[in-house]
Amino acid sequence: MGLFGKKKEEKVAPACACNGNAPEVEANSMEEGCNCNSSETTETCCGETITGICCMKVLGSGCKSCHELFENTQKAVSDMGLSVEVEYVTDMEKVVSYGVMSTPALVVNDKVVSMGKVLKPVDVEKLLHKLGF
Repeated sequence: MGLFGKKKEEKVAPACACNGNAPEVEANSMEEGCNCNSSETTETCCGETITGICCMKVLGSGCKSCHELFENTQKAVSDMGLSVEVEYVTDMEKVVSYGVMSTPALVVNDKVVSMGKVLKPVDVEKLLHKLGF
């Protein structure tokens, strides 16, 4: 909550090279490992419509819990037969750029979907299904 009881809006910086300015970015200028112009969700990133999961990240400090979420997310992705690589981000500057103050955190298509919990593989699958994937 912000001052005077108003809900404070949090801004999340995109992690891909387009930084939200998709029209000025060519596909080859995206970060390595970013599939933002793939055809896998019903959202847009880098000026392209995507119909699935373009990128997943586990944000953390490198602790046991963060590493466990990373492994569980990889297992869930594998079990679901998805062809997306899960990135493990330990650079605290990047973690904070997502507005995350409690780790581990799970990011799907550059949106934080879970914070402060070690999800089991089945929980990650349920979350992805709930998100429509």
